[in-house]
Amino acid sequence: MSEEPTIFTRIINGEIPCHKVYEDEYVIAFLDIQPLTRGHTLVVPKEPAPSIDRLSEESASALGGVLPTICRAVMRATGAVAYNLIQNNGHEAGMSIAHVHIHIIPRFPDSTHSFLWEYGKIDHDDAKTLAESIFRAIE
Repeated sequence: MSEEPTIFTRIINGEIPCHKVYEDEYVIAFLDIQPLTRGHTLVVPKEPAPSIDRLSEESASALGGVLPTICRAVMRATGAVAYNLIQNNGHEAGMSIAHVHIHIIPRFPDSTHSFLWEYGKIDHDDAKTLAESIFRAIE
């Protein structure tokens, strides 16, 4: 991870203004400056971890704990009928800022963007082995 603070760290430190919708000791949430839809909100832990697997359990718990509250508020304030939660980890997964953040993207009846993908088929023999490996890898 770069020693240079990310734009999110600079927002957290008050160096860059934002349209803040929530803040506590562990989390800040603000409107995305490049919104996909009206009300597109970023929920960011103050801990500068580059991916969820590198985030402390304390920050992860705080992040997960406030998501329902912020989602409800975004829905109420925008009149959205649904929403997507998007969270990428790593450049190859589409992450553009190496600081954990979750997008709340309100959806409206006329929304046209899509996050759908083509489904594959599971190989049950491989899945059994893989599930056991993941189970053993959990600390």
